Amino acid sequence: MKTGAQILLECLKKEGVDVIFGYPGARTLLVHDALHDDTDIRHILVRHEQGAAHAADGYSRTTGKVGVCLTTSGPGATNLVTGIATAFMDSVPMVALTCQVTTADIGNDAFQEADMTGITRPITKHNYIVTDVKDLAKVIREAFYIARTRRPGPVLVDLPSDVLAAKIKAEIPETAGRRGYQEKPTLNSKQLKKAAGIINQAKRPLIYAGGGIISAEACADLQALAEKGNIPVTHTLMALGAMDQKSPLSIGMLGMYGAWYANKAVHDCDCLVAIGARFDDRVTGNPKGFASNARIIHIDIDPSSIRKNIEVELPIVGDAKQALEGLLEMVEPGDHSDWLEQIRSWQKEAPLPRPEREELVPHEIIEAISEVAGNTPVVASDVGLSQMWTANYFGFGGPRQYITSGGLGTMGYALPAAMGAALGNPDRPIFAINGDGAFQMNVQELATCSHYQIPVKTIILNNGKLGMVRQFQKVFLKERFAATCLGRSVDFCTVAKGFGVNAIRVTKKNQLKAALKKAMEIPGPVVIDVVIDPNCYSFPMVPPGKKTVEMIFSAEEWES
Repeated sequence: MKTGAQILLECLKKEGVDVIFGYPGARTLLVHDALHDDTDIRHILVRHEQGAAHAADGYSRTTGKVGVCLTTSGPGATNLVTGIATAFMDSVPMVALTCQVTTADIGNDAFQEADMTGITRPITKHNYIVTDVKDLAKVIREAFYIARTRRPGPVLVDLPSDVLAAKIKAEIPETAGRRGYQEKPTLNSKQLKKAAGIINQAKRPLIYAGGGIISAEACADLQALAEKGNIPVTHTLMALGAMDQKSPLSIGMLGMYGAWYANKAVHDCDCLVAIGARFDDRVTGNPKGFASNARIIHIDIDPSSIRKNIEVELPIVGDAKQALEGLLEMVEPGDHSDWLEQIRSWQKEAPLPRPEREELVPHEIIEAISEVAGNTPVVASDVGLSQMWTANYFGFGGPRQYITSGGLGTMGYALPAAMGAALGNPDRPIFAINGDGAFQMNVQELATCSHYQIPVKTIILNNGKLGMVRQFQKVFLKERFAATCLGRSVDFCTVAKGFGVNAIRVTKKNQLKAALKKAMEIPGPVVIDVVIDPNCYSFPMVPPGKKTVEMIFSAEEWES
């Protein structure tokens, strides 16, 4: 006979879970008690439940495995919501285990009761409440299966404490499945053949790569197709690293804060092949002006994403890897030298800006981090200007090197996500790049890094402002700055040292590389506080409501 808590752990081990990020409470007692004697699963005690969700997310994005987080009922469970929503928007496979009041108390406003299945229904791929211990093993196996298959996403399992305490003689199912649920959609070969025909006829083809390519482990197939067809590739924020950015066929990130020449290529192409992307509004700008000269092919595993935002000529529902493998056989070797030369001329006409100043400027910092990071780093960037600077200037060479909150835009993501990435990738250098505003949202996880000696190198781009909001105020509200000045009253080095973390402050250019190299030599976590000019912004950008080719390169340009 085994308790529900013991059955839960057996199921987790069957799924290959080696780490759980969690925070205990009265309702988790039996689970944590079972973990006490378990040597196969490591429990990482975070300092806030949101940190647990982001850590599970970072672990998942960088390993390709399902991340797991565990909390108690009520506020412990609701503190996961932002992290679950972050994973849902970016299609990250994760299982959130929330312990609950007893089944008899559900619906009675019991102490620390919250309806987690109701709360999370819009932000999970699926969720469960287990009311009978006999169903527990089946539900857990099914939760992992759903989380990692088709379009990945988070699944929540709510576990009443009496179910965890109940004892039965249970057998763990060897396989998982769900009636009516298809692991991969059947690829329509006729549609794929049509797509190859359109690509072969095109004079100015362009591949628009999305994060689904990384999820499908299809990056090598993307590279092969691009090289065979001699087709340039632009990518979304989520697809950074899907193709080596040093490749002559890689033309950078498109969209609101992407490169003008990438947006220009989208505007002027005659065939746009979107793979594993959902035509997010930050990519398309004004949808009426997006790829208006192109025949659009959209390949995605999720049928609800196709024709949701942009009308396309040829929709194909399918797994990105299977689709790319099929196209690779049918697409003919191409000569698009004139088209590629045109794109190169646009790159020379309006490159990504690299301003030269006496003070430290963001592109110099990001490029310096890239220089010391080696060939297989993991970089978690937070949201805001630090995200755009990292995306545009780091130069990622492979998949699962860059993680960030794309769809939800969650501040406070980078540090706990980097922490999870470090535990999933012990042999890779791990960086968290933050603005000073975002860093303060989950700064408590420095204590977790210190306690377990998790070697995250945290860089703070410290401008004393909420930079991206301030940029909007500068450009569109005539510098009427409101509620965006953080000031520099916080001494981040002292804060870090208070958590037992080494810290370095950089105020001058000649200190930067030495500080980064020193941080790399220190085996545990390190915080580097880099003071930057508060008047550094992310340009070019697409103003709201404008076409993506109508980018502005300065605030003054908008005013004129």
